[in-house]
Amino acid sequence: MSDSPSRRDFLRITGAVGAGMMLSGVRPFIAQAEEVARPQGVSLVPESEATSLWYPAPAEESRIIQQGLPIGNGRLGALVGSDPADDVLYLTDATLWTGHRNDVLQDDGQFPYGPNDFGSFGLLAKVRVQVTGHTKAAVGDYRRRLDLSNGLVTASYRVKGAQYRRETYASHPDDVVVVRLTQRGGGVHSGRIRLEPTRTETVAGEAGTRTISLQARFDNGLRYAAVVTAFSDTGTVAVSGNELTFTDCRELLIVVSGGTDYLPDAAKGFRNTTVEPLTVARDRALAKAKVAGTALLNTHVADYQSLYRKMTVDLGESSRSQRNLDSWSRLAVRHTNPGQPDPELEASYLQFGRYLMITGSRDSLPINLQGLWLHNNSPDWYADYHTDINIQMNYWLTDRAGLGRCFPALAEYCLAQLPEWSRQTQRLYNDPRNRFRNSTGKIAGWTVAFSTNTNGGLGWWWHPAGNAWLCQSLWEHYEFTLDAKYLERIYPLLKGAAEFWAARLITITHTYPDGSTRQVLVDDKDWSPEHGPQDALGISYAQEIVWELFRELQLAAAKLGRDKEFAAQVKDLQERLYLPEVSPKTGMLQEWMHPDDIGERTHRHLSPLIGFFPGDHMNHDVSPKATIEGIRKLLEVRGMESFGWACAWRSACWARLRDADRAYQLLLTVMRPSIANENGTSANFFDMYRNGDRAIFQIDANFGAPTAMLEMLLYSRPGVIEFLPALPGAWAKQGRVTGIGAKGGFEVDLAWRNGKVTSAVVRSVGGTSTELRAGGWRRQVSLRVGETLTVRPT
Repeated sequence: MSDSPSRRDFLRITGAVGAGMMLSGVRPFIAQAEEVARPQGVSLVPESEATSLWYPAPAEESRIIQQGLPIGNGRLGALVGSDPADDVLYLTDATLWTGHRNDVLQDDGQFPYGPNDFGSFGLLAKVRVQVTGHTKAAVGDYRRRLDLSNGLVTASYRVKGAQYRRETYASHPDDVVVVRLTQRGGGVHSGRIRLEPTRTETVAGEAGTRTISLQARFDNGLRYAAVVTAFSDTGTVAVSGNELTFTDCRELLIVVSGGTDYLPDAAKGFRNTTVEPLTVARDRALAKAKVAGTALLNTHVADYQSLYRKMTVDLGESSRSQRNLDSWSRLAVRHTNPGQPDPELEASYLQFGRYLMITGSRDSLPINLQGLWLHNNSPDWYADYHTDINIQMNYWLTDRAGLGRCFPALAEYCLAQLPEWSRQTQRLYNDPRNRFRNSTGKIAGWTVAFSTNTNGGLGWWWHPAGNAWLCQSLWEHYEFTLDAKYLERIYPLLKGAAEFWAARLITITHTYPDGSTRQVLVDDKDWSPEHGPQDALGISYAQEIVWELFRELQLAAAKLGRDKEFAAQVKDLQERLYLPEVSPKTGMLQEWMHPDDIGERTHRHLSPLIGFFPGDHMNHDVSPKATIEGIRKLLEVRGMESFGWACAWRSACWARLRDADRAYQLLLTVMRPSIANENGTSANFFDMYRNGDRAIFQIDANFGAPTAMLEMLLYSRPGVIEFLPALPGAWAKQGRVTGIGAKGGFEVDLAWRNGKVTSAVVRSVGGTSTELRAGGWRRQVSLRVGETLTVRPT
């Protein structure tokens, strides 16, 4: 077996369409061919009007993951400390991964899962900016802000009568990190800039180009580099050894560039061997340092706002005393004063989730367990791509929140990995040591493990239904957009997953509670994530998500005019699938094919509810009342306390049940301040996950909880859009949200007063007909693509 699939194998596995379009939208780290267009007339939202998080002190570097403020452009990211005297940026590149294909099984038929075989996400470098004399004792009126309206981190303070300001952001158009130091009142900046390695790299200074840099190569062949330069036309910048020094600069522009030779192409071993990362990084940093700081900022803000302004959120007014609190204090007061709503705080939490999506998922790899933000090179679970809730939850928010342009990173990733996922599935899945192997002896298509990396590699345990859940996420993006070209691109993924399940399903005779029997198709021996027996047949999780996969395949094949015979075969399989029942013993929707509840009653996962949310196979319109009550009972037993992502999932399910109080209570649980390593929200609004005697950052709840908020305001599935299904009392007085995505190809603006919809604007982005609902009000509407309709439910 060669080190990488041949081009012929690649085309066979993915299909010509998938191969031809696989790299569209992904920007490898290569020399830019064209100059960036500079917008005119950009208007930054004034600080007094901007939605922002703010703090009266810099982040402590020892707590940078809880206090540092995130920036990113989808590939480059950083946590920013904003200390006037000793600022630090913990810099990352989304493609900087150790590990490899990891395609040699262990003795149990599962994959190795360690930093050297599976691999890990890691830091690119640290950048430190030290300013002489700007010590804590000398600084007054300090404030740092994460400006969500403009997409940047700022710090402002006073020293000896001069006012200083620092702006830090990662520009998507210019593909660099920018730190800009300015002042008013006669102040100057003097100090040094250091590029600090986080492994064994050596930093070099180059006086001729006025840069400092590092470069290295991992054992897996990945080459990477980082470069820093600075410019000032009001002072002196020079290289001193392996540092940059700056003296008497009224304004200073610092530009950071970096990247790897990663290429999302399995046929080329995921490497672009023609690229020298150090050369690209140096050329880019020097080119951007020649651009005026204001022009760089305007370019970044215009690009960022083109996404951020797709949605506005007004959940009601907070009090002046609430607004005067810094963000960490405000979280604490909201928690200790549960009877005093703070709707503007909750709106900013939703917008923070959108900010993380805009900055974390554009034209590069998708968001992993920690997104772009690390504080060391040993992140828990290697900051991998977990396929049994986490990567899916990361992308629930995109289309609902007007950020469909951020979704393709996930689709591009799956397309790029498909050749390796297919090869490993067909070569390794039916290994006799694999306890999840297909007892049919047949194998086809592709599936994944619970963990995946960036190099085609699979990790911790095979996860048979992981393919179907990834396809559900990919399909949902289509439901929001009805983009036939996108559907054509993802079709090889849908078909390959359906082929896997056509080969895997087995037939058994099942006895129902009324004594009747039926021959049904069920999942082979499997594990309901992440608890219970590992050899159960027909777990509800797999049955539901495979039912949805088969529906998706049939609809896609019909839309594209493909595979009529295979679609008919899949329809037959779908009709014979066993579907979950309500237990006559517990009253809950069963997680396994028997009435006993054999798992952990308060387990974090809601695997058997996947068909209710994020799926919509089970819903109030088509499901028997007993099924809906079984869902409710299971949620009640699971409880209202868990990790952030688990509470977010619960919240979305309660919203679907139209229980606003429970849905909102779970949101507040996610937003509870994380103190003494407990689950909750840290000072920088990252979601923290208790793990023994420490707390770790895991990003999924930062997307899942805002998704649940939007589900409280609007529930959609193809053919139905329901306004305010679970509006919390805290937001009921008055509010307005614009730009909510709705399945079926629509966008919606909603306004309400005293808990009732006052107006709704529905825009077609591809859909033509749907039913609108608000309480007992119903209206069937038909729109042309691009048409807008305003309704006022009565």
